[in-house]
Amino acid sequence: MPFIDAHVHVWTDDDARYPLAPGFKRIDGWPMAFLPETLLAHARPCGVERINLIQISFYGFDNSYMLDTISRFPETFVGTAVVDAHAPDVERTMAELQPRGIQAFRIHPRLAERPPAEWLRPAGFATMFAAAERNGQALSCLIDPDGLAEVDRMCAEFPGTTVIIDHLARVGGGGVIRDDDIMALCKLARHPRVFVKLGAFYALGRKLPPYDDLAGLIERTVRAFGPERCMWESDSPFQVLPPHSYQASVELIERRLAFLSAPDRDWLLGKTAESVLFDATLRNQFS
Repeated sequence: MPFIDAHVHVWTDDDARYPLAPGFKRIDGWPMAFLPETLLAHARPCGVERINLIQISFYGFDNSYMLDTISRFPETFVGTAVVDAHAPDVERTMAELQPRGIQAFRIHPRLAERPPAEWLRPAGFATMFAAAERNGQALSCLIDPDGLAEVDRMCAEFPGTTVIIDHLARVGGGGVIRDDDIMALCKLARHPRVFVKLGAFYALGRKLPPYDDLAGLIERTVRAFGPERCMWESDSPFQVLPPHSYQASVELIERRLAFLSAPDRDWLLGKTAESVLFDATLRNQFS
């Protein structure tokens, strides 16, 4: 089956049509634009045909560019939007975005304006958890290991809500893969609707291809959650900036992890993302 990339950002340099949000600017070292056509030129030679887009930070709560990209390529893309959890109409906004291809919403401590140990305390996040369960949407968490305990608490309170942990919770982001951090991530496996994205390899551990130093972290995560709850992501365009490459990210999962069986790889490289982000008929199989 064709592969699915569960996490990619796209943006344009057309600031007149798609202005940056107030207070935001492009970050030095990032491309001025990463268009869907550029993305597909990296992805398709590696066997990737469908992709989940993630709203980039500097557009704030204006998801227009991502939505327009989905409408241009409806057979290729779905999206993960960013909405204001503190807004009184957040529940309605989530429902209105679903027919436009939005199957998930990104949440993180900076949006909460709280420290990681209490980042999901604002009432708007409880509203989002309840609405996501009702709509069959997911909440996708950009967190470090110090934010995992709050996710654990909310998953116990809202067991029917699908939750995705981005980038392996950035375990090893500081260069050292700590056992306590892996254990904190794997603890979330007790919640049957928590999924993990395996990716952003360029930013974890030694931060160098072929990323073999991440094998132990990935193996423990897959064994804790099961391959049916793990999905590969590239986190492009950052994964395609030298010395990294899109192909190196795919190949770590496809060829370099001996503990994975062929069916395991099918789940990681497509079936899990399909069940959670693309196919509504499969989305409730883990309920």
